[in-house]
Amino acid sequence: MTAPLLAHATPHGRMYSRSTADQPSVPSITTVISQLPSSLGGWFGHMAATALSRDPRLPAALGKPAEMRSAVKEAAAAAERYRNDAAERGTRVHHYCEQVALRVLGREEEVDAARTDLEQHGEVAFAERFDEWWELYDVRPVEPEITVWNATLGYAGTLDLVATIGGRTCLIDYKTKNTDRDGFVKALDDKVVMQLVAGMKAEESLVDAASGTWQPWAHGDQPLLLGVAVGQTEVRAMRANPEVLKDHWFRFCALRRAWEAGLQAEEAGRALLPIGPPPAPAA
Repeated sequence: MTAPLLAHATPHGRMYSRSTADQPSVPSITTVISQLPSSLGGWFGHMAATALSRDPRLPAALGKPAEMRSAVKEAAAAAERYRNDAAERGTRVHHYCEQVALRVLGREEEVDAARTDLEQHGEVAFAERFDEWWELYDVRPVEPEITVWNATLGYAGTLDLVATIGGRTCLIDYKTKNTDRDGFVKALDDKVVMQLVAGMKAEESLVDAASGTWQPWAHGDQPLLLGVAVGQTEVRAMRANPEVLKDHWFRFCALRRAWEAGLQAEEAGRALLPIGPPPAPAA
């Protein structure tokens, strides 16, 4: 995940401010989407069990409660370690993609340093596949990492890239993906459509973070919405189906209301109050 200048980690999720001098006031697009229920219990259990089964200390720990507890405790954190590693990898890949766009635009960039960072982590294949996709699709960047704001509904977010491809304006969101056993990049989640349509429905885009200067959003007129899965074996671009955009926008709006309702409930006061037994009946 990238770290835009106006984004802040808060107890209520990632939120955005209007300038570097202001307090955060609206949730991010990803925070709104995170209101969707998700069940990861099975995955967490699988990761823990797998980590424990591969722990070389396991045979010696059998019959030794203290050593077994230590091994189980470490295995229980396997899913969290995997998730953190994936997030750090995604940040490195996103950074490289941004630097490529900045180089094409003739701006200050650090493509070579970003590529070296990927090489040092054994991830240079992500950059190689991305470069091939960039050339094949003849991507012409307009603005990378652009922060947008919707005051009517109350949210903000940062789009990975606005570009033109084949003469069409495109809003692009990169997703770093693993490769399946057949060598194909894993599929994108449909939630990326909500993320893209929320970006399309923005009303303003950031000009200067320090002063809090914004301008009317210039790329919301029927752009092509692309989710781009960046993997080590291939890069796969998927277009958001224009026939379903309205439904995904309505769902996003409902999730935004759910986020606000949750915030109001948290700030309303104690939800549960102690109560004693009723008074004894009069004799």
